Amino acid sequence: MPKTIFGGDHQRLVEVLTEARKRADLTQSELAMRIGRDQTFISLIERGQRRVDVIEFISLAKALGDDPATLFEHVIRKLSNGDEV
Repeated sequence: MPKTIFGGDHQRLVEVLTEARKRADLTQSELAMRIGRDQTFISLIERGQRRVDVIEFISLAKALGDDPATLFEHVIRKLSNGDEV
């Protein structure tokens, strides 16, 4: 079974969210608690097993202490450059 069900561009989004969580020095459990979800919710996202919709992205960004628009700019740069965060 593949490690992730979504590849390419979606994986870039996951990388940005995962790096933002680590920069915020939060565990998956701590981030999940901030948005009122279970740790498995964050784990599924970070393993590429669950897509993130725009409302969830905004909620995650705010819980990470980031401006959603700024964090999304990181996603756009990553898509354009292939690997920049």
